[in-house]
Amino acid sequence: MADPQIARLTIGGLPIVRLTRAHMAQLMLVDVAQVRSRVRSLPRLLTSANGSVVADYHRNVALRAAMDKMDLIDADGMPLVFASRIFCKHPLTERAATTDFLLDACAVAAQNQVRFFFLGARPGVAARAAEHLRYRFPDLQIAGTRNGYFKDADLAEICRQVRDAGTDVLWLGLGTPRQEEIAVAMREMLGGVAWVRTCGGLFDHYGGGVSRAPYWMQVLGLEWLYRGAREPLRLGWRYLVTNPIAVYYLLTRTRD
Repeated sequence: MADPQIARLTIGGLPIVRLTRAHMAQLMLVDVAQVRSRVRSLPRLLTSANGSVVADYHRNVALRAAMDKMDLIDADGMPLVFASRIFCKHPLTERAATTDFLLDACAVAAQNQVRFFFLGARPGVAARAAEHLRYRFPDLQIAGTRNGYFKDADLAEICRQVRDAGTDVLWLGLGTPRQEEIAVAMREMLGGVAWVRTCGGLFDHYGGGVSRAPYWMQVLGLEWLYRGAREPLRLGWRYLVTNPIAVYYLLTRTRD
């Protein structure tokens, strides 16, 4: 379902779209309208990439296969933006952080009766995120929520629940690479849904009490350092391993 009219750059070896968050929000509305009018029936698959994903894409065969089946990949990491500015004639104009894009999407969804379903995170977290976002956007329609603890055998039933809820956009927060693999497995079972948007730990930021890095660290591309310092046992070693790999591919496989 890749749209040839959407410009893409090769950044770190991945095809990254040149879309602002505002443009993506409008694309969401277009896709929802097309599915509702039955111009098409299956969802567009969207995910994002940061330095860690760039590194894992080149090391993990299963992740690479799933990422290659995504319709749109945006840049959820400032290192990708910096690399595009160095090597591309028409670089990315902004970082499309999923945590920020959710708010853009909620604003237009609330105005246009687009229905979201949140799937992922620990029990209760997605529901609390939904409650928080409905408070910020009173007209936002949340079709349903479910935690991310399920077996592959449950996937067909979960997809039925998502469809029956009248979902337009499924936000899938299971962590990489599982969320990308599950998104691909779900597509054929989600007729009538316009988007499946992977979102990593997004629900934790809005319903799980996990804070983001200070704005200045985000702008400088140091959010990974903030996260690693907060969770050194889980993330510190991962960043020590993936960062040099990511830098290599960003420097050698970035072009228009």
